[in-house]
Amino acid sequence: MDMNYLITGANRGIGLALTEEVIRNNDRVISLCRRSSDSDKLISLQNKNPSRVELREADVTVESDLINVSKNIERLDVLVCNAGIMGARGGMMDKDNEFDIISDVLMTNIAGPFFTIRAFLNQIKQSKSPKIIIISSHMGSQKHSGSESYFYRASKAAINNIMITLSNELRHSKIPIVSIHPGWVRTQMGGEYATLSTKESASSIYKLIQKIDMKKSGHFYNHDGSHLEL
Repeated sequence: MDMNYLITGANRGIGLALTEEVIRNNDRVISLCRRSSDSDKLISLQNKNPSRVELREADVTVESDLINVSKNIERLDVLVCNAGIMGARGGMMDKDNEFDIISDVLMTNIAGPFFTIRAFLNQIKQSKSPKIIIISSHMGSQKHSGSESYFYRASKAAINNIMITLSNELRHSKIPIVSIHPGWVRTQMGGEYATLSTKESASSIYKLIQKIDMKKSGHFYNHDGSHLEL
């Protein structure tokens, strides 16, 4: 049976590569992203695969956008919360550690997945094999020696915590949810010296998604399937 995916932040980077991986495996995907001029590759992918790729527009920090999209969807099998932003990369005195940028990071990386999951929960409940995936980062682990990227780290630690809380609430519905570190990936965020291509990361993530079940729910994994500390 074809699986129905929904991927947020699907217009570039890991989200775009994961969209490509889904259709390569003959599943269907709803690709969600904000109104952006940076969607040419996603639009081209949809044009080449009109029966497999559906484009929808929404900002994950605006729950009404997500609810409006959900009204036209009957069933989702796999929900991938991938949308995220970096914010300040430097130390305490980085000029980007200011209110508006910090707020954007926290709303996008923490509230965004929460709003997305809540908006599409009824559609996920229609699946016989539901799965919810949050693309997080090892930078959110409390076991780190970093001295930079304060609010990106904090946002990923927070969404991992929310993932655990959601796993407890969703357990009675038998909906597994996990966080996945995608690896150090050559994206706008990861930079040109990262060790993985987006295709390599997406391929690993897709394979891991197939193995997610209730026994794995509430845990944090590397893209290769190994367990990570929160």
